[in-house]
Amino acid sequence: MHRGNIAHFRQDDQTAQSLEAHLFGVAKASFQNANKLGLGLAGELLGLLHDLGKYSSEFQSYIQSGVGLIEQDADDYVESQKYKGKVDHSTAGAQWVWESVSENKAIEKLMTQFLAMCLVSHHSGLIDCISPSGEDIFNRRMSKDDEKTHFNECLKKIPIEIKERINDIISNKSLIANFEQIFKKLILVEKDYQIEIEKNSFQKDIEFESRLRFKIGLLLRFLFSCLIDADRTDTADFEKIHNAEMRQWGRYANWSILSQRLENHLKSLSGNKSPINGYRKHISDACKNASQRKKGIFTLTVPTGGGKTLASLRFALQHALKYENSKQNEIDRIIYVIPYTSIIDQNADVTRKILEPENIPSVAGTIVLEHHSNLTDEKQTWKGKILSENWDAPVIFTTSVQFLEALFGDGTRDARRMHQLANSIIIFDEIQTLPIRCIHLFCNAINFLVDNCNCSVLLCTATQPLLNGVNMAKGALHFSQASEIVEDVSSLFKSLKRVDVIDKTTNNGWSQEDIFSLVRAELEDSGSCLVITNTTKSARSLYQLAKQEIPHTYHLSANMCPIHRMKTLKKIRNRLDVEPQLPVLCISTQVIEAGVDVDFGSVIRFQAGLDSIVQAAGRCNRHGRRDRGQVFVINPNNENLNKLNDIRKGKEITQRVFSEYSANPHLYGGDLLTPETMIQFFKYYFFDRSHEMVYPVGPNSVDGLDRDDSLFNMFSENSLAVAEYQRVNQKSPDIYLRQSFKTASEAFKSIDSSTRGIVVPYSKEGKKLIADFCSGIDLEKSSKLLKIAQRYSVNIYPHVFKELCEKSALHEIQEGTGVYYLKEQFYSLDFGLSIEPVVGLDFICT
Repeated sequence: MHRGNIAHFRQDDQTAQSLEAHLFGVAKASFQNANKLGLGLAGELLGLLHDLGKYSSEFQSYIQSGVGLIEQDADDYVESQKYKGKVDHSTAGAQWVWESVSENKAIEKLMTQFLAMCLVSHHSGLIDCISPSGEDIFNRRMSKDDEKTHFNECLKKIPIEIKERINDIISNKSLIANFEQIFKKLILVEKDYQIEIEKNSFQKDIEFESRLRFKIGLLLRFLFSCLIDADRTDTADFEKIHNAEMRQWGRYANWSILSQRLENHLKSLSGNKSPINGYRKHISDACKNASQRKKGIFTLTVPTGGGKTLASLRFALQHALKYENSKQNEIDRIIYVIPYTSIIDQNADVTRKILEPENIPSVAGTIVLEHHSNLTDEKQTWKGKILSENWDAPVIFTTSVQFLEALFGDGTRDARRMHQLANSIIIFDEIQTLPIRCIHLFCNAINFLVDNCNCSVLLCTATQPLLNGVNMAKGALHFSQASEIVEDVSSLFKSLKRVDVIDKTTNNGWSQEDIFSLVRAELEDSGSCLVITNTTKSARSLYQLAKQEIPHTYHLSANMCPIHRMKTLKKIRNRLDVEPQLPVLCISTQVIEAGVDVDFGSVIRFQAGLDSIVQAAGRCNRHGRRDRGQVFVINPNNENLNKLNDIRKGKEITQRVFSEYSANPHLYGGDLLTPETMIQFFKYYFFDRSHEMVYPVGPNSVDGLDRDDSLFNMFSENSLAVAEYQRVNQKSPDIYLRQSFKTASEAFKSIDSSTRGIVVPYSKEGKKLIADFCSGIDLEKSSKLLKIAQRYSVNIYPHVFKELCEKSALHEIQEGTGVYYLKEQFYSLDFGLSIEPVVGLDFICT
């Protein structure tokens, strides 16, 4: 028996969600999401139209047969599995808006293409407009046969109240006026930037149109994000009726309250009058003062150990407080973007203790959200969708990978979060780690967020890259020296100098035995030593050698889950701070060198980019307990960097700087750690690799691409695909949006290869977590567990995932969730995840 037109069906209590309720629910949420940029009407219209095709008899037969509402002997019963994913319910709404809005003005045609693109893409991710082969995918979709889209049938069946509201919005002059206002601002900002380029260049800007189209593409993705998040949220909240109660819906603690908690914490630290804490207070006060400036891009360039975590948090809270209760400029959230999960562990923990004090238990888990990894697979089932995050918290700690995937990644899972970037303060910690090939994508995206999405951005590091000095025509960040928060950065670095960098590289390189001899000498001389390698293999090999002779040897790498690293770091800090008379050695990959608060007597750093060496120096004599610490830079003779291009190139440029310094130390002020040295390093580094900054992609890097191209081009003018269209059709495409969005997003990998998180059985808590997941508990509880699981997850590359699956080392936690856990035999207390079963009893975690 039919129960009207339904959108979803809840098996728990055999309840159907009416299609009308779903459309109105999505429309309301999509309106709220899109209204951040004044596009609320467009968001509402998308919500009302996105599932229009579900009114077709074909779709209703499919869904109602699948859930048992149509009996098998009924005339309209179908075998639902045969129809899964084959009934088009996305195109009808797009065809309606594409045909209904006047095309008298170019801006109206562009707006309708925006809306239609969001609608046809809401299950697949943004489709290609023009494919790399030159095919007009968009117009082909808009002209799809009615017998496949059921447009006319659905138009007749849609309830009158929905139809009237859709027509009201389409005829509302504010719909197009709001779009036009945003587009005009995009164009004006880009024209002003073009004038600036022409002032600083002999060559006229030939990339104006590329930058403009790139940012219009980002605006499309923003609107797409508004719809996707609204759709997924409404679906999840129907399927589990208690989900909505768990959401905060932007109802966060006032910035004034959170800011006061931080100020109270800072006052509690004022009793420590050490010189370093004096400088940290100076930096913190400078951040507070700078927070009163108008929104824009800021830089915070301070030496390692300068206290930038709390200083940047102070800037953000005070900056948000400045705009509190301002309807047009109010800040929704603060987002910390951090390259390594090891820093998230530490910084989020510090921030949580301040903003979620133990004496106010009601706020626990409501303010600080950590988002480490993607535990759910992109091809999500409805269960997986419930478990995915949409950054509904006032303070977010996430990774560079997650941030870039929200802007450029494939599919819908990551794109869903993009709208949450609007009205935010985004803090990039250790910005120098940004992948070189992402630079022009990143710079244009940040300029878009600041100029058009009411954002402020803070770039934090001791080694500030020249992101405002790259090719301006292709997109450089819009900031100047006046954007720096701390006055006289050079003097600050001199005042906080605590270490010397010593170049110990040799022509033949260092053997493992030579390295270990240096380790012994440094342990004897300074009592504690940190060795930082470039590869996991090198770290593990040296650790296994050292552990045989030195009892208190520790290991850190990304193969260990966050809670494992935190506990190991706690042991290390206890040895360094509480029992400094006892020797301690740590062998680590780069996970330790950016922001991790440890203080070793000496550091041995395998040669890499100078920025990495400076970060490593921040782990030596960090708190100024010695007159001067020493950082030795060595070049091992057996480290393979063939697959680590960024490290290999950085190493080559560092060697050039070292050679110049050796010949004339005064060239760099007699110090390898000065900001001036860093500027020269990045000039060489960026000049040598400027061609890589547009994210080049080659033939067969993704399906459908059979030539050399770049993602910057494919996300903007898409000139090569358009040229192919023109060659075949002897005319230009009649649509403004011509990007190959889907192909470019599939080719985008913010790191060398996309990773996914798996849950590991570290400690009794980790094992219990996995057992709870596997027990078949309801997904309301699973949503909470998944947040905890971020701390018990390890990110692995696809080939590692495949290899572990082949060895039966990975198992899905619950069928259909896409969340996997690792068998105990493949996780070690010493070095974390292992491709091979761990020998002996080492895997037994306590």
